[in-house]
Amino acid sequence: MIALYPGSFDPVTYGHLDIIERASQLFDKLIIVIMENDEKKPAFSSSQRKELLEKCISHLPNVSVKVGSGLTVDFAREHNCQVLIRGVRAVSDYEYEMQLATANMTLQPDIETIFLLARPQYSFLSSSTAKTIAKNGGDLSKFVPEIVAEKLTEIYKISEGN
Repeated sequence: MIALYPGSFDPVTYGHLDIIERASQLFDKLIIVIMENDEKKPAFSSSQRKELLEKCISHLPNVSVKVGSGLTVDFAREHNCQVLIRGVRAVSDYEYEMQLATANMTLQPDIETIFLLARPQYSFLSSSTAKTIAKNGGDLSKFVPEIVAEKLTEIYKISEGN
């Protein structure tokens, strides 16, 4: 069975990686898709996010990374995915994710959505939190992998210089 884990991953965090690791054990194949969203101004380009994710998951042979746009369920159908994976940290996430899952179920009834609960140590963690810490020169070591921390620090040092 093939599962799809969609998101912006701007940047990928330890919370994302935990969901990826766990989902990779549940499914034959897991595709991570970086969905482009014109409404957001990301810190990293899609290709940079793809490269960072690929480095972070290189030890998982059944996981691949792609970039997509449009409706997630359309991408899932095009790639023969039967399941969408969504991580849930808190009740507020659940409400939002429930809306998405219901819309996706209406559009593609044969594609299931499975929620994986965040481990307690990651329940507070978001990409936005990591970016805020980076912008303010904080220690990112508990939030993102070292390679991501280096890139975030580099981006925000460059933007400070302008």
